[in-house]
Amino acid sequence: MNNIAVIGAGTMGNGIAHIFAQSGFNVHLLDVSEAALERALGVITKNMDRQIAKGKLSEDDKDKALSNITAFTDMKEALSDRELVVEAATENEELKLKIFKEMDECTNPDTIMATNTSSISITKIAAATKNPNKVIGMHFMNPVPIMKLVEVINGFSTEKSVTDKTIKVTEALGKI
Repeated sequence: MNNIAVIGAGTMGNGIAHIFAQSGFNVHLLDVSEAALERALGVITKNMDRQIAKGKLSEDDKDKALSNITAFTDMKEALSDRELVVEAATENEELKLKIFKEMDECTNPDTIMATNTSSISITKIAAATKNPNKVIGMHFMNPVPIMKLVEVINGFSTEKSVTDKTIKVTEALGKI
């Protein structure tokens, strides 16, 4: 699995995009706001500069990571070829259900659809899709580039293979 999308360019979304890109994944960062995308790329760059200053990242690695991120405002264009989509929009149930319904229409049936929610039922979010078996919680802790923990939460219908792949990707990010 190499093709990832992150929905939402705020604090959590840009942190998630940062660690995926730095780990070598091809990342599509999606937001409805062009300005939010520009801010997110600026934050990611600034955070990588901090890593360089601390000796944890090289300038070459920063350049490679940043080249792994492409910004989008169109959901269909951003998600059509993704293997994993991580939704990191604001913690609003109505908004998340709307996003998952749209996400389901823009991805292929094998795409894993993850949410970074910390409080909304994964089963409820999954019910907004035609593929509830492909929906899982992937709750990153803030600040994402620093915190090692990712909480993986199954919904009622989440397939075991989806859970296994999500855990494997989490480990590839250096997270537990």
